[in-house]
Amino acid sequence: MNILLVSDDDEFAYNLKEKLVFLRKDDVVSVTGFDGDFNNADVVLVHDNVDLIKNLRKNKSLCIIFLSNSYDSKKILEAVDCGADDFILADAEDFEFVIRIINNMKYSSAKLTSLRDAKLLYDEFSGLYRYEVCSSLLEGYKNGTFMVIAPCDKVSFSVENMVEAIKSVLRTYDIAFVGNGANFYIFLPNTDYNGAVAVFNKINESIEIRAGFSDISNKDYEKEALNALAEASDCGYSLSEFKENTLDEWLFDAPKGGYKLFRKVFNAKMEKVIAPVFYRLQKSYEDKLFETQIEQYTNSEQCVFSLKNSNGESSLRIVYPGFAKIMIYIEHAGLDSPENREIALQLDKITQRELISIVEGFIEEFKETKCYQ
Repeated sequence: MNILLVSDDDEFAYNLKEKLVFLRKDDVVSVTGFDGDFNNADVVLVHDNVDLIKNLRKNKSLCIIFLSNSYDSKKILEAVDCGADDFILADAEDFEFVIRIINNMKYSSAKLTSLRDAKLLYDEFSGLYRYEVCSSLLEGYKNGTFMVIAPCDKVSFSVENMVEAIKSVLRTYDIAFVGNGANFYIFLPNTDYNGAVAVFNKINESIEIRAGFSDISNKDYEKEALNALAEASDCGYSLSEFKENTLDEWLFDAPKGGYKLFRKVFNAKMEKVIAPVFYRLQKSYEDKLFETQIEQYTNSEQCVFSLKNSNGESSLRIVYPGFAKIMIYIEHAGLDSPENREIALQLDKITQRELISIVEGFIEEFKETKCYQ
């Protein structure tokens, strides 16, 4: 490596060069003043000049060591803030110079390798990971939610503001990619759909988007998330269907009148499908409905999603009446049919996607009632 000592003190420079004779035989040590040429240097030792460090730091792969005449903590910290990788006292022993410089050479080499690898991993324009490395970086993850997001159809956007909105919500261990077309991919490790919806809502506050979610445990998680995205409405999201342990496959061969089995399936549906969807929709809409309180709860008898304000209440109740179907009762205060109605669905038809469609339709009906006017 080329090691460059930068100093306007000739005597100091000469003495320091003598201290560096025990460096590796292939390393070259040279000396220059503050106005010298630094282009070919790999490691630069800057003698008591903080301003020079600011200019040198423009080269991210360069290793910079600050040589301080005294243990001036304020000046040393300033040098580090300006980009110095390390510091050495000018009167340090020979062995300390050799050890610290060689260690920083190793660090510089690792940093350079990392920067070179980053060029292969990152999209230069956006700063997010490139699409081509998506599958390799996510290989081995078993838990988490994979999101595909895109701007709403009528929204004017730029890559810059989309990327800024995405980066503003990412945790240190989340991974974001530039997808195909105008899509962006986000992987949230160890995060369920509820957490992913919270991320969606935060991004949606900055720029209107739509999204498709899938579970990373699915073999075709990308394809399923893209399919969900295609079904999502503007400023909305859709969930890919994935197999839940809700005993649905048992229903097809269930004996007639098998109440206990059907009840067990319904309880599983309440836990794994209905309650999570109610919770997500509550979080999605609680700031969007004017002076309206959203309540949702699940007990042993029913699942309830209600909208209340000073003018009245609308409710959606899901109950199991004791056969192979469940009943959904929709009631709006002060209204007669057809707004107030009943929906009968077979147990194996209660999917997250179907339920979201029903509840969002219920919310739209509520917004048209006198309760919300």
